[in-house]
Amino acid sequence: MRTHRRTVAVLAGPGVRAAREVYETIPADAIRVAALVEIAAAAAALARTVVRLRRLDPDLIAPHVRDATDLRAVLGRGRWLPTMIRHVPAPPSGPVPGAGVAVVPVSRSVRRRVIRSARVSAQESLFPLSA
Repeated sequence: MRTHRRTVAVLAGPGVRAAREVYETIPADAIRVAALVEIAAAAAALARTVVRLRRLDPDLIAPHVRDATDLRAVLGRGRWLPTMIRHVPAPPSGPVPGAGVAVVPVSRSVRRRVIRSARVSAQESLFPLSA
């Protein structure tokens, strides 16, 4: 399980580095926080989309993240707590273990079944339109 967490950490490294760069370079606190919120919101929305479309079980994802509380908060089944303040270490760099295996995004078409019914309202027959 340790190698899975390392793989996840390495894959998340560029995003974490970008967030750390925003944190370290923007001087105005309000703008810094707003930019970090935008980054987090976009990442959380993408994570929720993948979980929903692929019908993933969050319990299967939990062993791969550092803190399962964050997982629940990101997926919308938990909430952020005031105690969720911690140091974010610099992400690891280097080769990704098993980089050639299932790291490429897979795009599958999603087919939705649409049922359309002809609606005939009782009001139409009672009040015909006259031109």
